[in-house]
Amino acid sequence: MRRVLLVPAAGRGSRLRADLPKALVPVNGRPMIDHLVTLYRDVVEGIVLVVHPAQRERFAAHARQWSLPADIVVQETPTGMLDAVVCGLPAVAAADADQVIVTWCDQIGITAGTVARLLAPEAAVDVVMPTMLTTPPYVHYSRDASGRISGVRQRREGDEMPAEGESDIGLFRLSRAAYAQWLPAYLASWESAVVGAASGERNFLPFVPWAAARVRVATFAAAAAIEALGVNTPEDLAHMEAHLRHAHP
Repeated sequence: MRRVLLVPAAGRGSRLRADLPKALVPVNGRPMIDHLVTLYRDVVEGIVLVVHPAQRERFAAHARQWSLPADIVVQETPTGMLDAVVCGLPAVAAADADQVIVTWCDQIGITAGTVARLLAPEAAVDVVMPTMLTTPPYVHYSRDASGRISGVRQRREGDEMPAEGESDIGLFRLSRAAYAQWLPAYLASWESAVVGAASGERNFLPFVPWAAARVRVATFAAAAAIEALGVNTPEDLAHMEAHLRHAHP
């Protein structure tokens, strides 16, 4: 089973008050992206980083220190996470990957146990993702009477949110078919519908209910609340650093 790790990393560190690309902002003395490399290096054959054009050479130089091969892919314009994920198609095809692990660059609190469950073999599953109940939710996946994911609401887009919701943790496993066939099909058929009402960006998350109506999407409970924390603000950074010091003294 050949796997690649795909990390959209075109964001800036402005909300973290850092003069660096977000993925290179240090957390406990190490860039965010290096935490991800350490977490996934034993379960993938390569890494695809999607970066801002101005940062391509910087990331290429940084990636030379890793033991894993890395493809640096440019997202020419910041049109959203969906486009960032799709940018990796040629690199993933060249790697002949059977599975693609997609994770946001700031999800560095993911545990090894959750990664192991993400990769547990399940026949005929095209999309697998950990979820957790959060209060109040930033994202909420609704389900139909059969338990199938049928929709997604996002607070960033101004959607009405429940008091408690089921959220993803910024981590997804896609089969070759889901990534190379279903994702481009979704983009082609729903090009106008995927644009966020508030952000104006083409979002990745609505792909999940779209896929669930066509193929099997599996979820499982994430292990710990820290896994859902994206490092977006100085407060998030302080919280994550305290957690990592406690977990790895």
